[in-house]
Amino acid sequence: MGLEIRFAERDDLPAMVAIYNAAIPGHEATADLTPVTVEEREAWFAGHEPGRRPLWLAAVGGEVIGWISRSTFYARRAWDPTVAVSLYVRPDRQRQGVGRALLNHALAAALGLGISSILAVVFAHNHVSLALLESAGFQRWGHLPRVTHMPEGRRDVVFLGREL
Repeated sequence: MGLEIRFAERDDLPAMVAIYNAAIPGHEATADLTPVTVEEREAWFAGHEPGRRPLWLAAVGGEVIGWISRSTFYARRAWDPTVAVSLYVRPDRQRQGVGRALLNHALAAALGLGISSILAVVFAHNHVSLALLESAGFQRWGHLPRVTHMPEGRRDVVFLGREL
């Protein structure tokens, strides 16, 4: 496959936004209901410095096909070693090992970044993401019933976590 995983650069943001926006219509991977713009994601991107809260992307032949972020979960000092992970793969590249490669990369780098716990917030009906995370050692740490209001109705959210 020739998969390359590297730090995301500002020039990658349009491709990352396109991948994210492709996930919105399915109502499985994000609670955003309308596409976001590159401009709207500028501050989010700037908040992910490589030495602390990196954004990594997967590319094949220089073409961005997926990305993973680690974001501050709760902006209080005692929570600093805990991050939330988000993972998105271009629809035509899903179920080809890209997500697993990105997740494995992020897990391997976590301790070097001072991370001790990783959380993921996933819709309960997103069975593919739940299976991926659970196969990587994440456990279900919480269930929030009917907390999101999606076009199909109210949806449950599952918190998964993994200690390192």
